[in-house]
Amino acid sequence: MQDLPLGFEFALAQNPEAMKFFANLTETEQNQLIEQSKTMRSRTEMRNFVQHLSQQGGF
Repeated sequence: MQDLPLGFEFALAQNPEAMKFFANLTETEQNQLIEQSKTMRSRTEMRNFVQHLSQQGGF
């Protein structure tokens, strides 16, 4: 697994449901989300991205 971008790591830490979802993904799926998180341009965009993980259970 790649290193988590700081903003993604911080947003996951603030959302336990999203963190649990992310931890249960395969390494390939985690890497896909990490790459997708790198396109986020603001804190709000990142927070919404992570919130979507916890609410929808996926990408």
